[in-house]
Amino acid sequence: MPLRASDIETLERATLQAVAPEAVEILPGWLLPMDGGTVGRAHSAVPLSHEQPDTGVLNAIVNRYEARGFAPVFRLPDIDAFHGMHRALQRQGFTRRQPTLTQTARVADLLAMPAGLAGELAAAPDAAWLAMFLGEGLDPVDGISRARSLARAAGTMYASWREDGQTLACGAASFSHGWLGVHGMRTAAAQRGRGLAARLLRTMAQEAERRGIERVFLQVDASNAPALSLYRRLGFGTAWPYAYWRRTQPPSA
Repeated sequence: MPLRASDIETLERATLQAVAPEAVEILPGWLLPMDGGTVGRAHSAVPLSHEQPDTGVLNAIVNRYEARGFAPVFRLPDIDAFHGMHRALQRQGFTRRQPTLTQTARVADLLAMPAGLAGELAAAPDAAWLAMFLGEGLDPVDGISRARSLARAAGTMYASWREDGQTLACGAASFSHGWLGVHGMRTAAAQRGRGLAARLLRTMAQEAERRGIERVFLQVDASNAPALSLYRRLGFGTAWPYAYWRRTQPPSA
């Protein structure tokens, strides 16, 4: 799904509304979320445009984070226009980590899936949703941080798939800036391959359609082959790749 320049800004603003950092500062063309938790998107500076940035902004961003007592982190697209910024960060001792893909699709693509049974949507996570979200395979500290971030978000809805009183899959849906945002998808290990995640995505899409939202986005680790395969089957394509830049050594002289 081709994106306009303005779509980049609305998608990034929708992302931060969903992960809800403790504070956000603003510089021209940049959002500077600041948070003491583990959610990378909630504590990394992100550009609102993919035009070639002025590397002179780098020091201003670093200073803003350090003034509040946070380690500066950047979330930057892996595109040619940002290679100059990448090189400037390397000279400052930053290293590229955690390649990730921003993927988009049309809500209509998700609604085109076979209807089947719908999952449940709730305005707040119940104990069973949290148990699934914080369950197997997730570091407890990271899980609690992610749950707090979601809880701060305005307007998020929580999707669950339940059978016989058990929650077998969960996810969170944000609705803002013209986007359905998909976050926190989890399926119990013994239930994978049954299409439960796809059913929850269709449930989210039905709510998005009801609100007049036509586009959907998510962010997925570039190495997560099973998730990428699922999203590709559902019509998602990569809008752009990005990575996190964290300082791992002193700046070069």
